Amino acid sequence: MSIEFILDGRTVAAEPGQTIMDVARANNINIPGLCGEKRISKTTSCFVCVVKDLKTGRFLPSCSARPAPGQEIDASSEEVIEMRRTALNLLLSEHNGDCEAPCTVACPAHAPVEEYVRAGRNGDFLEALKIIKKRIPLPMTIGRVCPRFCEKQCRRNIGGKPVAINEFKRLAADLYYDTYVEETAPATGKKVAVVGAGPAGISAAYYLTLEGVAVTVFEAMPQAGGMTRYGIPEYRLPKKGILDRELAHFEKLGVKFEFNKKLGENLDLAQLQNDFDAVIIAIGCWQSSGIRCEGEELAVSGIDFLRNVALNDNVAPNPGKVIVVGGGNTAMDCLRTSVRLGSSDVNCFYRRTEKEMPAEKIEIEEAKEEGVNFHYLAAPVKIEKRGGKLVMTFRKMELGEPDASGRRKPVEVPGSDYEVEADTIISAIGQKTQAPAGVPVNRFGYLEAANMGNKLYSAGDCLSGAATVVEAVATGRNAAQEVLHDILGKEFELEHTVNVSRGNWQDLSTDDIVVLKGDELSKAEREELKLIPLEERKTTFKETTLTMEKERVMSEGKRCIECSCTDKADCKLRAYAEEYNCDPEAIKGERQVASYDVRHPLIIQDRGKCIKCGVCVKICKEVVNKSLLSQKKRGFYTVIGTAFEAGFPASCSDCGECVNACPTGALGWRIKK
Repeated sequence: MSIEFILDGRTVAAEPGQTIMDVARANNINIPGLCGEKRISKTTSCFVCVVKDLKTGRFLPSCSARPAPGQEIDASSEEVIEMRRTALNLLLSEHNGDCEAPCTVACPAHAPVEEYVRAGRNGDFLEALKIIKKRIPLPMTIGRVCPRFCEKQCRRNIGGKPVAINEFKRLAADLYYDTYVEETAPATGKKVAVVGAGPAGISAAYYLTLEGVAVTVFEAMPQAGGMTRYGIPEYRLPKKGILDRELAHFEKLGVKFEFNKKLGENLDLAQLQNDFDAVIIAIGCWQSSGIRCEGEELAVSGIDFLRNVALNDNVAPNPGKVIVVGGGNTAMDCLRTSVRLGSSDVNCFYRRTEKEMPAEKIEIEEAKEEGVNFHYLAAPVKIEKRGGKLVMTFRKMELGEPDASGRRKPVEVPGSDYEVEADTIISAIGQKTQAPAGVPVNRFGYLEAANMGNKLYSAGDCLSGAATVVEAVATGRNAAQEVLHDILGKEFELEHTVNVSRGNWQDLSTDDIVVLKGDELSKAEREELKLIPLEERKTTFKETTLTMEKERVMSEGKRCIECSCTDKADCKLRAYAEEYNCDPEAIKGERQVASYDVRHPLIIQDRGKCIKCGVCVKICKEVVNKSLLSQKKRGFYTVIGTAFEAGFPASCSDCGECVNACPTGALGWRIKK
């Protein structure tokens, strides 16, 4: 006989044996639950499925509580949701795993690093390219110029060197970029204008085109590429053999380009807003920041210097003795370009020490190899012209307390001024955007927001400030998603908001590295890139590095330990934590110790991820009819383990019932499926 009760304000009926959760789900009220399993007796351990009995004021676990006649149950109020959020945050507070591999978390484009490295390791570089292009539409470029955020967080840094992740992108693109052409959705009839053919604009155009939107890209310069063409030197990114080949792909997909069109001059913003369904502004940062010293007009800006060299096909007069002021990657590009133009006396002046220089360490090292002289703790005071030469006055500095960036602030040393003579002085200390009239900007002069309303969107450096190519590509994709949502009603493909992490590799030890694959962890040293001879580097603009051979890249793939969670695709804890806007750091406290049992040939037990729900214990006992797992110790220190800690015995049939039932990946397959 059915039982009637009130659920979220309406009368519902429960059949004999049904729980409150059963009835709620039958009435399209979704109640989360981590420990519920129909085939076993109730555990009521996670308390995530909590509901409130309005008559008694008690909170009940709906997975086991059975309704009573006339009972009034609240399953959806903010109070109940907050209780579930608290339960989830408590579980997260002691959960110790890696939802996502740290390399993927570190990548601004959130490229699925493990997946494309795995494909490359197996020799399937076409599949690797397909995976890469889901997030990185310029793999030939980024495979050459990316600062390798992913590699800096690679767990193989523990006691060694990171996996050479970037080489997988570069090789996959070099091998298959011309032959792999993506399918595009049917035309939607929608039109979008993109202003700026740099990485952000190209990225936005790419993702819009894939969804059937007609895109026209307007570019102020004679060719597409933005900073990749006019700011990154030829020796790092060849234009004819690589960039031109890569950019031609977008025309194959149907993207239209119009060149020598500059917003505010021969391109009218109001007209674009009238003619198109959306306008994405991606105009970059082309205005150089001044040196902020007397006579700064006598210096040439770094981006102007590099652009002029690029526009003249790398042919320019010998700049003579060169001073470059700055310590970033643009400064390194100016220094190394000066060497290639014939200067034998190239000098970098930086107001902090080498340790604080923001340039990539490999760029600094290669500049040194090419003969660049570095002068640290030197701040510009003034520039003068004397007898046909430029004379720059510097003041010695010393490091004081850290500033807002975390770097120690340079402090002037009184009476320490000195002069340096030069033929060319280049300022490379920062860039900013030049926003055209009618575009909203913030107090720093950058575009106000990614979605500015009135059909206006933005992406790239003009929104974020000068950044890297991969960061620009990521914002271009975000802009495309905003537009697709507004003009087509397409849902956002959201990033994961909950990423539990075992911590940075600097805080871990070799004991934290576990073999998650069936074969042994590779002990091989990192495969290093080959460089062309030093003399060739100094005297030509030939590409400095060579693409790594296929066999070496495949070998490098074996060094990857695939340290993301084996259950990340369908982890219930992560899914519900995101649904309820939880935060792994909301409740501070001791986390479970990361300990592993990898003695079984197929199953891995990762106790750090265990939430002690007991499902695996009951599955083994009540479904499989064995008692291989049990709870040990009490309270917070309770662990799930085998008898006498002997590991899964020979009597284990490898049925996988415990693995499949585990809601968090604490039990998983050693060999990734």
